[in-house]
Amino acid sequence: MRTSRALAAVGAAAALILVVPTAASAADRTPVLEEWSSQLAAPFSLAVEGHRVLVADGGTGTVGQLQPDGRIAPIVEGVPGLAGLAVRGAWLAYGSSVEDGASEPPVITESGLNVRSPGGQTTYIDLHAYEMANNPDSGNSYGVTDPASCAAGTAYDGLLDSHVYGVTAWHSGWVVADAAANAVYEVTAKGAIRTVAVLPPVPVTLTAEMAGMLGLGDCAIGDVYYAEPVPTGVAVGPGGAIYVTTLPGFPGESASLGALWRIDSRTGAMTQVASGFSGPTSLSIAANRVYIAELFGGRISVVDRGTVTEFAALPGAVGVAASGNGTVWASTLDFTGGPGTLVSIAKGKVKVQAHIRR
Repeated sequence: MRTSRALAAVGAAAALILVVPTAASAADRTPVLEEWSSQLAAPFSLAVEGHRVLVADGGTGTVGQLQPDGRIAPIVEGVPGLAGLAVRGAWLAYGSSVEDGASEPPVITESGLNVRSPGGQTTYIDLHAYEMANNPDSGNSYGVTDPASCAAGTAYDGLLDSHVYGVTAWHSGWVVADAAANAVYEVTAKGAIRTVAVLPPVPVTLTAEMAGMLGLGDCAIGDVYYAEPVPTGVAVGPGGAIYVTTLPGFPGESASLGALWRIDSRTGAMTQVASGFSGPTSLSIAANRVYIAELFGGRISVVDRGTVTEFAALPGAVGVAASGNGTVWASTLDFTGGPGTLVSIAKGKVKVQAHIRR
């Protein structure tokens, strides 16, 4: 991905549950936002299962579980480039990436999926190696592809680049959104990798500001630049369809050109469900509703039968995970360098499980 990456946390006894009263009364069922933690660095990804809430903090390289008192109890630590988190019972999956900081711009030299078994053993599936061998988006053309344009020199085909960002459980395996490969993969329980879909380039009409940032002259204003799609969040919806958000990359990342796609897992056929999102970085599905974190839009949006509405205003929204019990969890980044947060959004009492499945 030739862009600045818009992507730059016992025993047999019964689990302890904390019930937090919200301000909503029986008559007032407006969702209430409750802050649980403000001690996170970069909580890129969340995963929930029942009342168990897990967070992947990319700033500290820690996968942790929220406790009833707001602490984040570490489960896995020291994960480089941590992003993407999924849980299925006692199984845990999360992405990691290693970056060569000496290069400008920095280059990711390793990226893969880590699958932790109920016994605590971790298997690494090397998606960077898969990208090097297959380069699924090599058939995509990016940049200004019109040979008559003065910006025709910006055109390029899909590059060799991998950055695991979104992860979700899928049958006995996992589905991964690779933000740099511009592809969605299935990873089986045995570690085999299959390309499910390659997301299409995103057409962006160049403004004077965009042309200037690209180092182009006024002759490029109005030309179409095909940006990389940059898949971020991924989830499995009704009927086994795969849903994925695209950011996309520069110059479209801040132009509200993000989209939600539905992918037929058998054929790879893609349908755009909704668009107009500003920096969508995460999605979750519950009760046939799709919740999307819009990093640049500063909100959690909900898509219901193709209609997009605001579910909650939330500056710096970066992660979202909706529970089947009606609670929506979200995480934030602070662009000024302050701590990130973990919040719940619910119409009633919120429960948190303390018991950790290691």
